[in-house]
Amino acid sequence: MGAPKTGTTYLQDRLTRNARTLARHGVHVPARHPLADPAVSQFRAALDLLGQDWGGPPGHAEGDWPRLVRRIRKLEGTVVVSHEILAAADPAQVARAMHDLRDSEVHVVYSARDLGRQLPAAWQESIKQGRTWSYQRFQRRMVRGHPWFARAFDLPAVLSTWGEDLPPERLHVITVPHRSGDLLWQRFCEVIGADPAWAPREAQRVNRSLGVAETQLLRRLNRRVGRETRREAPYDEVVRRLLHEGVLGNRRGTALQLPPDLHPWAVAQADRWTQWATTRGVHVVGDLAELQPGPAVAPEDYVNPSQASTKAQLGAALDTLVALTAEAARRPDPDKRLPARVQSKLQTRRELE
Repeated sequence: MGAPKTGTTYLQDRLTRNARTLARHGVHVPARHPLADPAVSQFRAALDLLGQDWGGPPGHAEGDWPRLVRRIRKLEGTVVVSHEILAAADPAQVARAMHDLRDSEVHVVYSARDLGRQLPAAWQESIKQGRTWSYQRFQRRMVRGHPWFARAFDLPAVLSTWGEDLPPERLHVITVPHRSGDLLWQRFCEVIGADPAWAPREAQRVNRSLGVAETQLLRRLNRRVGRETRREAPYDEVVRRLLHEGVLGNRRGTALQLPPDLHPWAVAQADRWTQWATTRGVHVVGDLAELQPGPAVAPEDYVNPSQASTKAQLGAALDTLVALTAEAARRPDPDKRLPARVQSKLQTRRELE
């Protein structure tokens, strides 16, 4: 169930791409029906469980959780259900999930990452999703525990909620190494009792990090286009897919860092997480020391996104404009689509005659 920004996209994509080979070894990654995409199905099921409508019209995920549960009940072996939005579920939602899965031996797997990397990544992710708040405002709210990310990142809170009625050996914490990839996959496989070789196909989906100037440019774009436009599907398609997964995500900009003044807070949080995990006796795969942030950046080396170089932002904006122009040129003229379809039907009819 996360936490977000801990390699979950990588793990979920690798599970999905290798679902058939894993199933041959008794490890199942179910969808609501055999032909559906497991990652999409499980996201919609999580939305339904939490009563959310992210990424679609109201009610688009209604009924997906019971459908997934029915599919799970038909399977034998290890069944993996994964989405990071489950991390912030409240006690009533957890109770419903546990009741629906009462015939199964439920294990809770939570991947955790140091806040020195995780907090900057979370602000970037919120900007990708259309938010407009500054890095400073996001930091203040994170310290107070207000945003969704803060609740989903709180290891003791998440595992206390999900593990209230579970023995500690069924609560698993995977610490995210500084170089994740295969090592993260190996740690995950250790938890679920799978051989890493059962999933030979590498993940293709990568949630790339943006640089300081690139993130600030996207934030300014979000402010310019307005809330209603950001909620529409074309925004998600063009901005998120084309820009941050393509052009902006491929630029080698200055990496976003944890501000020096927040380093003591991040260390204190890591100490609290470590003490809870040790006291509770949960199963840890990795090293709890990896939850400690790296050395604090020197104040003179820290780059505030609000003061990102105008030149760097201009370069990112021009690259984006080039990509958008090329994308527009590739797309067919809407006025010519209908005649093309009509001509295709006429050609098919002639061939049949």
